[in-house]
Amino acid sequence: MHKRWLVADADKKKASELSEKLNIDAFIAFLLVSRGIDDELSASDFLFNNDTFSSPYSLKDMDKAVERINEAIDNGERICVYGDYDCDGITSTALLYTFLQSLGADVIYFIPHRLNDGYGMNLNAIDEISEKGTNLIVTVDNGITAFEEADYIYSLGMELVVTDHHQLGDRLPRACAVVNPQRPDNDISFREFAGVGVAFKLACALNDGDVDEMLTLFGDLVAIGTVADVMPLVDENRRFVKYGLRLINADTRIGIKALRSAAGVADRELTSNDLAFQICPRINAAGRLQSAELSAELLITDDYEEALVKAALLNDVNTHRHEIENGMIEDIDKKISRDITLVSDRVIVIEGEGYHKGLLGIVASKVLTRYGKPTIIISIDEDGECSGSARSVAGFNIHTAISSCKDLLTHFGGHPLAAGLGIRKEDIPEFRRRINEFAAAEYDVMPTEVLKLDCKLSPSYLDVSLVENMSMLEPCGASNPPACFGLFNVEIVGIIPMGEGKHLRLECAKNGKSFRAVMFGVTVQQFRYKTGDVVDLAVRLSKNIFRGKAMLSTRIVDIRLHSTDDDKYFAEKEDYELTLLGRKPNGKVLPDREAFAFLYKYLRNNEGYPHSAEDLYFAIGQKLTFGELNYALAAFEEAGLVSRGNGIKLLPFSGKADLENTKTIRELKGRI
Repeated sequence: MHKRWLVADADKKKASELSEKLNIDAFIAFLLVSRGIDDELSASDFLFNNDTFSSPYSLKDMDKAVERINEAIDNGERICVYGDYDCDGITSTALLYTFLQSLGADVIYFIPHRLNDGYGMNLNAIDEISEKGTNLIVTVDNGITAFEEADYIYSLGMELVVTDHHQLGDRLPRACAVVNPQRPDNDISFREFAGVGVAFKLACALNDGDVDEMLTLFGDLVAIGTVADVMPLVDENRRFVKYGLRLINADTRIGIKALRSAAGVADRELTSNDLAFQICPRINAAGRLQSAELSAELLITDDYEEALVKAALLNDVNTHRHEIENGMIEDIDKKISRDITLVSDRVIVIEGEGYHKGLLGIVASKVLTRYGKPTIIISIDEDGECSGSARSVAGFNIHTAISSCKDLLTHFGGHPLAAGLGIRKEDIPEFRRRINEFAAAEYDVMPTEVLKLDCKLSPSYLDVSLVENMSMLEPCGASNPPACFGLFNVEIVGIIPMGEGKHLRLECAKNGKSFRAVMFGVTVQQFRYKTGDVVDLAVRLSKNIFRGKAMLSTRIVDIRLHSTDDDKYFAEKEDYELTLLGRKPNGKVLPDREAFAFLYKYLRNNEGYPHSAEDLYFAIGQKLTFGELNYALAAFEEAGLVSRGNGIKLLPFSGKADLENTKTIRELKGRI
């Protein structure tokens, strides 16, 4: 999927002043300014302010929550911590349950089962909790829209305290206290806490506001939940993760130590990126495929032998999750190869029998990454009831788009970038048609995926010391991404397979300077470029320790031909997609005889093309418009010249193809 590259613009004078005032590396100052952190106060706060946290009582109703929970502890009432099955919910549950235990509370916890219970509170679970003699339910990472469930809790003689971080509904649920940073009546400047951040604030308030002690006890859990929920790593969240990483790397919690061992990362210092890709997915895996209790038990236990067993089980579950996920992706690839129009739509909607409901969101994200379009993946049950998960690109509100089709849905909910839905099997085709109608009507130009580059970099600056200086930007994550650099106009001089052929190493050169860069998850067969090609690379830099020596690692996150014209591509692609919706194009989309001849000659000389039509567009130097190329390929396929799916394959053909008289070209002429 082709992304638009944007190189950040930075005021070099401001960067120089910042470097001098704060006595920091000039390049780091430049990176800060390029990210909008361009004055002494904000830069100093970002780099050096690690110990300032807002009072937990700045959150509305915190005093009421503390009063009711302390009352329950003093009176020996049973408290149930009601959590959620994702990593944020699990860490929130472990934190509050463990802390209440330490206060001598009679406390239990409940985490819903993703498939059996669904998200949030439900009436059957409340019955189960009531039967255990519970007097007070305290939610973490859920509950803000549990209106019916809250009333039911009170009808059974129990009471409720809600702590959550999700967006508010049109009213607050009935409760002794509703603690949520999104409440407009909070006296706070920073609101983007994860659920575990809110649970931590509650624990601090119960501990007389002692943040330092709570950080020592629970900073690791707050860091993991915050990173897992992709919360912005700025302000207090940044401080949480900084402190939490120290605890994690010091192996202060038995369960996380065991999980590091199971993940094979026990012998290195973890970063926020490692949390995101090594630790969080393993904690999440149990809740996706079975019960999240396994993960909660791991985080709560103080028995290392037990922790090792549970960590090994989680690792196995995560491996199984990968296998199921890969199977779903393979099935989706087959569907697309049989019907390329599935990914020609503005919003991709793909359904499949028996897709695992717990993995729909992950798979939707991967399809979105590949095609750069809002994506909805739907699982069809045996009874015809279906569940879907949606992911979107910035600028396209997928929740609003789904809402436009709500009469076809059994339920839906979510946010601008992610949502879930229920639908009947027979309504999927109409849903696909209508959501794409909405996209065409509301978005003249569809938002595109953007890759932000911090700056252009000369290969001569590639050095371990650069990475060591950039450690000041850590921890990196949402709203503070790892630095990404553009290496422009470099020649590929070697393409070498790595890792049993699963990855690539490129040997590159520019102006006499040679360097190596790796590309993970791409085989030689999948790689679209050849030696001699002049390309631009978007790279991230890191440091590896090999035999005691620090080595620079240059990882490619995107690659394109140096001759690429982004503006031309995106304008032509938009034009083509509008013609698919029956609109008149602004530019040229109808291939003429010269276009047909040029394209067929290229395919014949290269014995077809092993990659996508989008890749072919760039491979031929953008010499045909995106519309001309795609309509020509459709005409070739209709005439029996090629087959499309896994690349573009030439078919045996004799005689002369009447391309002008194919249905594709006739209909296109009729429209324009």
